[in-house]
Order: sequence, then C-alpha cells, then structure tokens
Amino acid sequence: MYGYHGKILHIDLKEKKYWTEQKPEGWYKKYIGGVSMATRLCWENIKPGCDAYAPENPVCIANGIFAGTPVPVGGKYGLASKSPMSGFIGDSLSGSWFSVALKRAGWDGMVIHDISEDWVNIFVDDEHVEFRDATALLGLGTYETEEAIREQLHDDQVRSATIGPSGENMVRFANVTNDGRQAGRTGHGSVWGSKKLKAVSVRGTHGIKVADPETLMKLSFDITKEAQGPHTSKYRILGTSTNVLNMNKLGLLPTRNYQEGTFEDAEMVSGEYLHEHNKVKTIACAQCPIACEQMSMAKGEFEGAMTGIEYECLFANGPNLGINDINAVIKLISVADHSGMDAMSMGITISWTMETFERGIFKQEDFKCESHPDGFEPYFGNGQAAVYLAEMIRDREGIGALLSEGTRIASQAVDKERGTETWKWAMQSKGVEPAGYDARGLKTFSLGSAVGTRGPCHNRSAAYDPDIKGDVDRFSVDDTRGEVAMETEEYAAVYDTLPLCKFIRRCFTGKADRAGAWPAIASLINATTGWDLKYEDIDLIGTRATTMKKSFNIREGWKRSDDTLPWRWMHEPMTKGPSAGHVTTDEELEYMKDLYYKAKGWTKDGMIPKEKLIQLGMEDIAEQIGV
Repeated sequence: MYGYHGKILHIDLKEKKYWTEQKPEGWYKKYIGGVSMATRLCWENIKPGCDAYAPENPVCIANGIFAGTPVPVGGKYGLASKSPMSGFIGDSLSGSWFSVALKRAGWDGMVIHDISEDWVNIFVDDEHVEFRDATALLGLGTYETEEAIREQLHDDQVRSATIGPSGENMVRFANVTNDGRQAGRTGHGSVWGSKKLKAVSVRGTHGIKVADPETLMKLSFDITKEAQGPHTSKYRILGTSTNVLNMNKLGLLPTRNYQEGTFEDAEMVSGEYLHEHNKVKTIACAQCPIACEQMSMAKGEFEGAMTGIEYECLFANGPNLGINDINAVIKLISVADHSGMDAMSMGITISWTMETFERGIFKQEDFKCESHPDGFEPYFGNGQAAVYLAEMIRDREGIGALLSEGTRIASQAVDKERGTETWKWAMQSKGVEPAGYDARGLKTFSLGSAVGTRGPCHNRSAAYDPDIKGDVDRFSVDDTRGEVAMETEEYAAVYDTLPLCKFIRRCFTGKADRAGAWPAIASLINATTGWDLKYEDIDLIGTRATTMKKSFNIREGWKRSDDTLPWRWMHEPMTKGPSAGHVTTDEELEYMKDLYYKAKGWTKDGMIPKEKLIQLGMEDIAEQIGV
C-alpha cells in the first residue's frame, strides 16, 4: 500500500499495553484521513452513550494522506473524541511536525484507551511504545512541555502533542498543542487531562513510499510556486488578522459579547496595526510554503508576552471584550496558548462574564482572588481584568472554576442559583462558542452554524463565503440556502479529511471552486497512493466525512432541536453598522433546516436513511442508525 502503512496503533493507558490493528485498503479509500478517519475510529472504539470523561471515550488520532510527502500544507492530522462541551463529536485539526513524525514512525493513526492511574507521557519510538512518568512535567506550559521532553530524551527530532495546566485542571475548553499549533476546539485537552495523559511523543525514522514520486514532486512544485504568489499574499503579510477591519466594515465583527458588529477602535487591534507595532516574525507549519502565523510580542504593561495571532483568537479577546489595547490582547492569547486553552472559547466566556457583571448580576465580590482579596471589576474594555480572569480560569481559582466550564454550563449554574436569564447572552450552540462572523448578517452562515456537527464553526462550514462575496443576499432567506450550505460544508470537509490547509485552495488553478481544485487534488491522491480517483470521487470524500460525523451524533442522541443558534442571534438585532436590524428568526432557521436536510438526502427530522448510508459504503452504520 502506498501513502499509508495499513496500521493503527492502539494503546491502553490502564494496562500499559499496546497492539496493532491492520486496516484494508478499502477502508482508507472511504475515510482517507484527518477528521473523517478520526471520527470513524471514534465510531469503532467509543462506547455509545458514555460520558466524555469516562474510560470508554478514547483519544483518536488520524494522520493525513500527504503527511511527510512533498505536498504543500499536507502536514496535518485529525484529533477526535466525544466532546465534553457538546456531548457530540469533537474533531479538530493541527499541523506541523507531529503528523510527519507519526507517519515516519509507521502509523496511520492512534487510539488511546482508558485512564492512567498516574500522569503519563506516551513515547512512540517507531514500532515501540514506552509509558514514561510525566510527574516532572506537571505544571509546565505546552511549549515548555515539548522542550522538556526533548531534553529528557536527548533528541531534538522528537515531536510531542501536549496539554498545559488548563488540560491538567480539566478546563472544559482546554486544547492540545504540538509544535506551537493547536487542536484547539471542542475540549480535547480536558479529555487528555481526565486520562492523566500529559503528552504523546513520537520519533519516526522510516521513509514514506508513494506510488509515483516523480509526478508527485512536479505537482507539489507547481502548487508551491503558486503559493508564493498573489493567491496567498494576504496570509503571508498580515495573516488572518486582516479580517478585523474587513468584518468591521461589513458590520460582522463581534463586539462586547456580540452585542454589536462594529467596534469603534477596530483599527487599534487590526492586523495592520499588529503588523506595524508588534509583529516579531512569521512562522510556517511543516510542509507549508505560505507562512501565515504572525508571531507578535506585547509591549508596555504586558511586555514579554509573545505568541502567534490569528483572527479568531484576536476578535474573541479584543473587540468582543471591548479591548482596544493590542498588548492586552496578545497577553490574553498568550495565556491561552501557553496554558493550553481554546482562546476563542476563553475570550467569549470572559465576554459573557463582563456583560453579566455590567448588568449587575455579578458583583465585585464575585471576583475575589489571591491578588485581589476584595475582588475586581471586569467591565468591557478592562484588559487587566480580562487577564486576571484568564489566569483564574486556567487555575480554576475562585469564579474561574465556574467559568472554566464554558458559557453553557456557567450560565445554567448562575441562572439556577440567582433566578436570572444569563443564558440569553451566553454565546454558544451545542455547548460550543461560535466563530468571529456575526451570523445575524449572514443568513447562509447562520444555517451552517446551526447544523454544524461540532458546533458553530467557520472551519467546518464555509457558508459565510457566498454571503460575504455577494453570491446570495446575506440578509434574506430563499430556497437555495440549504443547497448552498450543504455544498460549502462538504467542500470544507474535503480539505479537513485529506487534510490540507484551506489557504492553498486558490493555488491549484487560481480558482478555489471544485472545478479548479478537485482535478488537482485527485491527481495528488493518485500519485501518492496509486489509486484512480476521478473528479466525482473527491466530492464523495466530503460527503462521507460529514455523514460520518452526523452518524456519530445521531448515535449519541442528536435531535433536530439541537441544530440551533445562540439566543441573541435569533432575537436581538444589532443597532449599529451595515448589519443592524437583522436576526435569524425561528421561522427562518426552521425553513432553512428543512432545505438543508433535503439537500443532504436526509429525513425532515434530520435522520439519515439506510439507503443513503449504503450508497456511501457505510453498511455497518446503516444497521445501527439508519432509518
């Protein structure tokens, strides 16, 4: 078999043993890699109905088909388990050298079972697995943990995926970090913390065989050349933070806990301002010719804080907190990254806290901590207070223990205790905080956010694209929206399954659509594997991936009412900017869900017919959840 090894590594944390599972080539043709294969491994290994922190919820890792090959931006892997935030599938992607090391070690994926009695660092050394005591690593941040492991093993080629103090403390939205990149969403770090799994380290020394190396090299060179041109210039120069001013201009920039879509000081926290005043250097992931990560350092009060800045983290910890000091924003994201927290969920949880304080429900005395025994006042725009809250969440100190559960659980607890309705401004759906595109001004994206299998997400649904480009009227609903949302979701799922970074999408032929990308992607897969995939087979990759994730959710009890939006997006229009006056009503959302389910070939209740699953070659799933 070319491109794959045909082997999945299983590890039992409790019994300290491991074994190999052989997989046939046909299985790889269906699930390819990334989030699709990782979810399939969840389906095969997770006990239905278990708690996310139970021993029966394993960690599932699936490599990418192109990891360790010359294919640009192909060095990614998928990480999946049952999410402690949603109770449904939690799938994330991360890039760089960890995936390459895993492929070179001879493994296409890993399934990590049960719970360790003591803190452990798993070391995969090619075919051998060592269970190393991780006690000395406790309390270290994510980057520090990676460095400490390399020093312990006396090998700077060892690559590790780690959790930080937030994962150790089981902050519900903790993440997993490798090589400075994060599998950031849905709470994987807290699942690792529940298993006392501090890190997974890999040393791989084997080569990777591909079917047609000459063709693969030429295709890869041509794409790399295009990736150095105008198609990726905005990512190379300013990174994704360029979206701050773009979203502000459209009235879509979440401001003060999504109360508005325009921020009066957007220029002070923009990608342009960051580039001019705080940028230190640009970093690329493994196999990446683009280099989009803007490493930035704070000055003044928060001098010394440094981390990579992306738009989603910037909006959540800047405009959405009413903060116009870019140095405070960098500090907040640094706290998240070094401690291993999802900076998006962290920032939005803090914004809910600030609004709850400004409404008089939280009082100063609710915010007592070691440094402020009388409490402090976390009003919007107070950067120092936001940093205190981030550190309290990380350590589960004081009110930080409540906030570490995320907006859904925190708001439910406060409302039960105080007889309030803070859930109305708790910005979450399926327990996961949303993306940095206010969906009240993006009707197609509001549908994509509602039906997202891992929660409201800009990465798993590209439905904002036709709205923003003007392919459809972003303020109205029509009978095309179900088809559009379905197509953009499955388009994104192809990239998430290979997986390839979506920033490469215009570098195949200059066009990002299927006609431009799919023939090139088919050629890359065929040169790697020796298969003979056609244009239409690439569409099936995305269809199977989204169907696999939805199937998992159905088995875990999903129902139509779970596909919804934050209350604010459905009932409170913004009052300022180009998107003022709009919401997505219950009636509009239900109508669009009907259209979406129909476009997917599902029932009106959103269930998957048996014949649909059988057509996709998923007969075993059809027997369990098909209708």
